[in-house]
Formats: sequence, structure tokens, C-alpha cells
Amino acid sequence: MTIKIGDHVPDAIFKTMTSSGASDMPSTEVFSGKKVVLFAVPGAFTPTCHGSHLPGFIQHFDALKAKGVDTVACTGVNDVFVFGAWAKASGADDKILFLSDGNADFAKALGMDIDLSIAALGLRSKRYAMLVDDGVVKALHIEDSPGKAEQSSAEALLAVI
Repeated sequence: MTIKIGDHVPDAIFKTMTSSGASDMPSTEVFSGKKVVLFAVPGAFTPTCHGSHLPGFIQHFDALKAKGVDTVACTGVNDVFVFGAWAKASGADDKILFLSDGNADFAKALGMDIDLSIAALGLRSKRYAMLVDDGVVKALHIEDSPGKAEQSSAEALLAVI
């Protein structure tokens, strides 16, 4: 079953890259008591994710913060080392919190997993963006195709915050 507006985000353990290496970060640390924009990508460094989806959140970071967002975070089914490299390569490591969901546990718990084996990508996360306030989903934009980043764009989310 897919998560919907009004639902609580599930408990999960993400991996994040810190200056001292990979570290666990529980979802409660990400969402409890905070207003969070979370967007998900099918894969770091892929054309749509790297070329348009992530850049929009970097570009609109200040506008999101001005609307009271505490954290802008990105998740995807990539290992923490790939996500760490992507954060540095994109210049987003000082703005966006990169949450590795390497085994797709969070994606599955949300009902947002997708099998992209046809493109040799295996199990991934659907592309989406959500506004979460103290662990409760307040807005949710899911793409109907992993190659699009329109409904889940920073601009689309800004329009409803």
C-alpha cells in the first residue's frame, strides 16, 4: 500500500556520509519535530536525477527554507558511498541531506519501490517529493514515470507549501 497524505512516515534506518565515514541515521532523527521536504530519486548520477531533479532543490533551497522548511533531504536506492560522491559532485552536500536507502527498505515501507530491471537498474525508488511535518505527510507528489521530474519538482512542491 502506498503512503498517502495524513500517514506517518515509517521507521527506517538510513545511511549518511559524514566527515568520519558512513553513519546510521534513524528516520525519527530526520522527521521528528521538523518540517522536512523529502524527494526521492531512482538513481544518483542518472540523467533526470542529476540533470534536473536534484538541481531544482539546490536552486530553490533558500525559498524552501524561507517557507519554514527545516531540512531538505534526498533519498534513493543507492549505497551511501555513491550518495556521498553525488553530494560532493553536485555541490549539494552543504544544503541537501542525502539519505541512502541501499536495500530499499524505506522505499518498500512507503510502497514506493519500483522494479527497473528492464533498464538494468534493479529494485529502486519511485520518483516523488513530499512535505513531512513532525513525521506526518502533508503533501505528496508522485511521478508516473521515473524519467520525469515535473510533479515532484521543487517548484511543484513550493507551490503547495
